[in-house]
Amino acid sequence: MGIFIAAEKILPARNQSFFTRPLIGQDIFWFTFNTHLFGFIYAFLWNYGPLDIFSNFEAYLRPKLAFLSLANRPFWLQFLILLFVQDFLEWGIHNLLHRVPWLWSFHKLHHSITEMDWIGNYRFHWFEVLVYRSLKYLPLFLLNADYLAILAVAVVATAFGNFNHSNLKISLGPLKYIFNSPKFHIWHHAKIEKPHNFAIVFSFWDYLFRTAHTENRTPEIGFIGMEKYPSSLVERLIYPMLGKSRN
Repeated sequence: MGIFIAAEKILPARNQSFFTRPLIGQDIFWFTFNTHLFGFIYAFLWNYGPLDIFSNFEAYLRPKLAFLSLANRPFWLQFLILLFVQDFLEWGIHNLLHRVPWLWSFHKLHHSITEMDWIGNYRFHWFEVLVYRSLKYLPLFLLNADYLAILAVAVVATAFGNFNHSNLKISLGPLKYIFNSPKFHIWHHAKIEKPHNFAIVFSFWDYLFRTAHTENRTPEIGFIGMEKYPSSLVERLIYPMLGKSRN
């Protein structure tokens, strides 16, 4: 938090204040809930609820797919393979969140941001956590990597998420075709009809699959029809369950 608040103060891309941004109180809630509280809830569901089905699948499939195991590989190789596999999975899941109407009704919360900065990385519905973790769980854990490699990848992915949403005037030069950045990701949040730039860490997925889009200007951010989207915390939590959630 301190690093990004200071960096945005020193080298801002846009003239805006973190502490007076719209709905900053709500975003502090999302940051606290999605990074800490939901972890306890998810762990409970995993150990005592319906999500234990995934660990059962893992126990059944892992011996049959032992050739995928990274357990005896060097740490750096485990880290790189995990990073590439996870990032591609998250690129695909992010794409689905925009293209499947029911999933988009949850993802709208993230796109309700009107001023981009690092804490926007945490404005998302709790159901998105279930979608991401559930769809990428088996492919990642069948790799049987060291838990420290999994932790290192999580740290890097989270840092990139903060960086991509940050209000920073930074150019990556030719590396923009490899790594995501604030200039690239802001166009994912642009208020335009067709979604682009689904990258989390690596932007080359979007260039490879022709979903990349940038322009030499700062776009209006949000989503089309946002004026119908509720502003209160409770309404945003239940919005996807309402009959009009696809409008």
